[in-house]
Amino acid sequence: MNTLQLIQKQDYTIVQMNRGKVNAINYEMVQELRQVFRVIENDRNVKGVILTGQPHYFSAGLDLIELFAYDKAQINDFFGAFGTLYLELVQFRKPFISAITGHAPAGGCVLAVTSDNRFMADGDQYSIGLNEVAVNIQISQNLTEAYTFWMGEGLANRYILEGKLLSAREAVSAGLVDELAPLDQVLEQAEVKMEHYMKADQEIWHNTKKKLRKHWINKLDLNAQDSFKEAVTLWWKPEIRSKMEAYVQSFSNTKKNSK
Repeated sequence: MNTLQLIQKQDYTIVQMNRGKVNAINYEMVQELRQVFRVIENDRNVKGVILTGQPHYFSAGLDLIELFAYDKAQINDFFGAFGTLYLELVQFRKPFISAITGHAPAGGCVLAVTSDNRFMADGDQYSIGLNEVAVNIQISQNLTEAYTFWMGEGLANRYILEGKLLSAREAVSAGLVDELAPLDQVLEQAEVKMEHYMKADQEIWHNTKKKLRKHWINKLDLNAQDSFKEAVTLWWKPEIRSKMEAYVQSFSNTKKNSK
């Protein structure tokens, strides 16, 4: 694994995203996440999974610098794979907890909202949210359903249209995050919750999770390529490409100046 680090516990696995300081999501990370979750799903000895990141960053979202250089075939492959990963995580049967160790905007939030619980680092400097509108990326219907599931239609509508990033405390108030903890205790809190889930009869737990998510899953477009078709099309819109190029150039210059 080039982008993930796995830590095996007695009954569950901790999957730590490990792709540089900010864990920007690229095609390789998406494919490795899909592979790991498939293995865990089918391994009877692993009863649950905790997804976490690096200190200060769960994931900063999509790696726009790398994605900007993708050709049309690569972008189709990426959005198709990312959409499939999202659907697989939403339908993942076993206990799944996110230990959000800092920032989780856009793509980072996409991963987190699929989990059963979210524990996030406390601090005004950290934010989470589906801010796709603000960064000129078309959000899919499937993603809007996740926000609605956790926060209700009113807040979901307002926050998505605003492209709002929520502070950690705002996220708890909205129901997007379960609890806050000091940065160095986020993973510990997630493990406490996982240990609680491990005490339940696993068949009953799986069946109950399936029932709780039934209406959410029934609303999903299970063809990932179709659900991201708009995003792929608008990715090549000249006005959006121009704004994205300016962002990529600005970010690249910032990285150079920081060295």
